[in-house]
Amino acid sequence: MRLHLTHCLLPLAAFVTTPALAAPCTGQWVAAWTSAQMVPTGDNALAPGMLADATLRQIVRPSVAGSQVRVRLSNLAGTSALHVEGASLARALRPGAAAVDGRTIVPLRFDGHADVVIPAGADYLSDPVVLPVKAFDDLAVSIRYGEEPSVQTSHPGSRATSWLLKGDHLADAGMAGAQPVEHWFSLAALEVERCTLTQVIVALGDSITDGRGATTDGNDRWTDNLARRLQADPKRRHMAIVNQGIGGNRLLQDGLGPNALARLDRDVLAQPGVRALILLEGINDIGTLTREAPASAADHAELVKRMTGAYRQIIARARSRGIKVIGGTILPFAGNGYYHPDAANEADRQVVNQWIRTPGHFDAVIDFDRALRDPAWPDRLLSRYDSGDGLHPSPAGYRAMADAIPLGLFP
Repeated sequence: MRLHLTHCLLPLAAFVTTPALAAPCTGQWVAAWTSAQMVPTGDNALAPGMLADATLRQIVRPSVAGSQVRVRLSNLAGTSALHVEGASLARALRPGAAAVDGRTIVPLRFDGHADVVIPAGADYLSDPVVLPVKAFDDLAVSIRYGEEPSVQTSHPGSRATSWLLKGDHLADAGMAGAQPVEHWFSLAALEVERCTLTQVIVALGDSITDGRGATTDGNDRWTDNLARRLQADPKRRHMAIVNQGIGGNRLLQDGLGPNALARLDRDVLAQPGVRALILLEGINDIGTLTREAPASAADHAELVKRMTGAYRQIIARARSRGIKVIGGTILPFAGNGYYHPDAANEADRQVVNQWIRTPGHFDAVIDFDRALRDPAWPDRLLSRYDSGDGLHPSPAGYRAMADAIPLGLFP
């Protein structure tokens, strides 16, 4: 279906925060970009006090066009309310740089006010801004913190550079002297309003979905490559894909973020416009079982049983919302030095992948394993698709993952 948005777009220079005057069409709000929020740990957290009295500029890229924009700020990890003194939106000059087009800077409002107090554990939507955007526009969201958050809320695996500078720099086009930070903080989503029915695809996964091994500021995760394929197809330009991967994520237990079952409602089911889910989870469950010590045959069998049970739960809960659930097979990782998998781990992976491929379980299957494995050593990634650690794909591997996805899965 070809989109015709001209009748609901205002000129580029028109930035308005009164949506009732701005949208002659009956719009639909959909997620165009997301990041799964969590508590950062270790080196992923900023040193205490760094966010106090500071402005953080973060570059995001919507996967679909829209006529209006709003952002969703998050205090998910906070144990007390977070006072955000202000926020702004602008067109970034390019990825990997703090500078924006100063002519496009527009302050964000929250219920008509410049500041907002976000309760502990909550998210908060900004008021809409009339800003016609195209798919893959680079947008800068700047957040002005007055106080240090009680607990930082973050997405560590941004694969994108953010910019931090003490003081109020919401209207500062250059932001000279800003410190680069390769994480996102307090920014859960960018949503756009569209005049045509839109389908959102949510990718739920671990670091392979999050993009470990991708190019920083290069936007070459498998989800980015799939987004480009969708936008290149005139029949599918009404489709967005949002990335809800978390590095170290597992189906069954918390790791560097909450387990997939625990975050399903927030990160998938609550996304506006979601119609399909691509689930690629489980490699960390298999690897963690024996990372520190061997496991018994009974432990291996129990893990497989619980993993397939988790898949069943996710499928059932998503289907009850009318969401198509697509399973991704688990990639080979025999060469990984962190998990040092043995024959038993590989046997678990084969059994789980066979379950994923079995008709009647998922609504459809993407065989990432077949697309990236080495035919001569099927328990390993093909060398050109390996980032170097035997676990995470390279940028070429992420392209191969996206190319392995039949677009016919999204009619």
